[in-house]
Amino acid sequence: MVAKFIISTLITLVISYLLGSCNSSIIVVRLLKHQDIRDYGSKNAGLTNTLRVYGKFPALLTLIGDLGKGIIAVLLSILAFTMIMGEGAFDRLVVGYIAGFAAILGHIFPIYYGFKGGKGVLVASSILIVVDPMTFCIVIPFFALVLFITRYVSVSSISAAIAYPIITFCTHYFIKQMPLNTCLLHTGLVALTGILLIYMHRSNIERLKNGTENKFGQKKKEN
Repeated sequence: MVAKFIISTLITLVISYLLGSCNSSIIVVRLLKHQDIRDYGSKNAGLTNTLRVYGKFPALLTLIGDLGKGIIAVLLSILAFTMIMGEGAFDRLVVGYIAGFAAILGHIFPIYYGFKGGKGVLVASSILIVVDPMTFCIVIPFFALVLFITRYVSVSSISAAIAYPIITFCTHYFIKQMPLNTCLLHTGLVALTGILLIYMHRSNIERLKNGTENKFGQKKKEN
C-alpha cells in the first residue's frame, strides 16, 4: 500500500506541475496580442496584470484557463489515486492539496516558459472549488471584502493566504467535526500553500511599504 501511495503521489506531482505550467495569461496574450505579458505592466503573468494591460476579454480567458487547469489537475490526481489504490483507500483532501500545491508551483515556475510565471492565487482558488467548497465559500468573500476596503489586490491575496489555513482548520474541526490529527494534517498542507503565496507577493509588500503599489482599477504607477 505504501508503494502504491508513493507511485500515486509521484504521478500526481508530475501531472499537476505540468498542467500548472500551462500559463493561461502567457498563452492568451501571445495568441491575441502576439506579445509576452511578462514584458508589460507589473511583468507578472497573472490575471490582474492581464486585466490592467490588455482589458477584460483577455483577462476573462485567463480566468477560465487558470481556474480550469487547477480543477483538472485535482480531478486527474484523484482519478490516478483511485485507479492505483482503489476507491476510499486515500484522503481525497490530502490528494487535492498535494495536486494543488504542485499545480501552483507549475504556475509560478512553469517549465515551458523559463520558470517565470505568475503568483498562483487564481490556481489556488480553483483547487478550493474542487477540494473544499465550504472553505472556498468563506475565503473568497473574505478576499472580496478586503479588496473592497483596501482596493489592493495584493493585500487581499496576502490576507486570504493568511486566513486560508485558519479557516480550513475551523471548518474541518468545528463544522465537519473531523479528527484533530486529520484537521492538523489538512491545515499543515494548506499552510504550505499560504506561505508560498505570501512569498510570491514579496515585491508587492515592498511596493506597499513605498506607497507605489497599484490599486484595483488604477493604471500602473511609474516608479
